[in-house]
Amino acid sequence: MNLRKNRIKHKVSNGEIAFIAMGLTHPDDIDSFGPNNFDGIWLEGEHGWVDASELGNLTRACDIWGMTSVARINSNDQGLIYRTLDRGAQAIVVPHVNNKKEAQNVVDGGKFAPLGKRGLFTSRQGYGVEDYLLKANDETSLIVLIEDIEAWENLDEILSVDGIDTFFVAPSDFAASMGYINNITHPEVQEKLDDSINRIVSSGKTAGTLANDENVEKFVDMGVRVISVGIYDWLGKGSRNFIDKANSAL
Repeated sequence: MNLRKNRIKHKVSNGEIAFIAMGLTHPDDIDSFGPNNFDGIWLEGEHGWVDASELGNLTRACDIWGMTSVARINSNDQGLIYRTLDRGAQAIVVPHVNNKKEAQNVVDGGKFAPLGKRGLFTSRQGYGVEDYLLKANDETSLIVLIEDIEAWENLDEILSVDGIDTFFVAPSDFAASMGYINNITHPEVQEKLDDSINRIVSSGKTAGTLANDENVEKFVDMGVRVISVGIYDWLGKGSRNFIDKANSAL
């Protein structure tokens, strides 16, 4: 049996854009969303309910449709990182990575030797795979969130760490760390966010960010290749449009 491919990782390596859907919280919802041909599903374990006991079923639902399971955890803890991988996640998102040491900690927890120090155990992604421990690093994605002004200040040293697949610029916490809570459109915030993306892309590394219908083209033009989007905006727009059409027919 071959090790399951990490769709996000392979699309980015081919110069394509990888799309991640946010907001799905149940295996059945992931299953029903599967035909939409997204590349990954964001499993929310920092602000949401996802934990180790749920990851098996959630990641299996992603596997059915060939989508990468992208699990955000709530702490830059090596044991938590590799336990989440052991439960079947193909990608890990680590919040608030603000310096080189913290970035290296992600790699140490998320990669087997010689790249890191991940504890030796066969993930559910490795069942039946010959030499899984020698192959897993190639199909494991590590994503760090650049979401504080401190990370912007230390970005060059963070980018020097090998083994991180995506440097993901997250706007809301970034704005709050600058004193502009709930105001990501402030010119100073936008300047720092755009500068972060430009520096990531210029370094030859992969930039990611959260996008919507209004700004996704801008980010693609800037070179962002990992894009997440929340499905709730679409649900909201669709439901409002449905009601408006019905009311207009009265």
